Amino acid sequence: MIEHLRVDPGERTGLDTRDTRDDLGLADKDAGKERQDELVDRIADLQERLWAEDRQALLVVLQGMDTAGKDGTIRRLATGINPQGVRVEGFKAPSSNELDRDYLWRLHRVTPRRGEIGIFNRSHYEDVVTTQVLGIIDAEHAQRRMRHVVEWERLLVEEGTTVVKIWLHISKDEQKERLQARLDRPHKRWKFDPGDLDTRQDWDRYHELYEETIAATSTAFAPWYVVPADRKWVRDVAVAEIVVQTLEQMDPQVPAAAEGLDDLVIE
Repeated sequence: MIEHLRVDPGERTGLDTRDTRDDLGLADKDAGKERQDELVDRIADLQERLWAEDRQALLVVLQGMDTAGKDGTIRRLATGINPQGVRVEGFKAPSSNELDRDYLWRLHRVTPRRGEIGIFNRSHYEDVVTTQVLGIIDAEHAQRRMRHVVEWERLLVEEGTTVVKIWLHISKDEQKERLQARLDRPHKRWKFDPGDLDTRQDWDRYHELYEETIAATSTAFAPWYVVPADRKWVRDVAVAEIVVQTLEQMDPQVPAAAEGLDDLVIE
């Protein structure tokens, strides 16, 4: 179901040719909901084993254009998971304190501990792509940062943190509908940022740069997946499938119990 979503090292993602409404073979929304529930239960079980083992960690990086559904994905992904074993971090414009340090500092300090699943809502990839769109760095500087990112992710993996990166792929038309929906519903207007319209004007530029960046940074040890996200229920199932598959490959093991417990009776 998800293998074709994975970007092989050096492969061009072809964002403009990927179907943002792909149903991934799911019959309908009800079938998606049923599968999602099964996957969430499986994630909860695997996360408990990961926490008990306390030797590995998983970092899930979520990227996408505005309204791609990062928040909603996190809510559904984390349902039923023990909160103490999950760390969610969101990244906005860096503070002055963060700007006084290297651009990876604020991310490295909040990577998941052993036993945890960490989820990044936006990430270090903003420092490669958005900074170019805004004219903060040029293409040569971006190439250097992409090399940094690959080696930083290699460091995490070699020290016990498995890394998967997911691009939530929506269409420009779908973004238009979601932005308008925020305006049309007074209780949702707090989510509307006028700056999103500026980003929307640069849609093609963002896609061009993410196409390049994903191709340059999808590796065997820290792969990218491009998930169709126009249909929220398809998006949620796909992300959960990726997380389950990754955790199963990590195969966390519950440590052996202390000896002499078989006949122990609590009085």
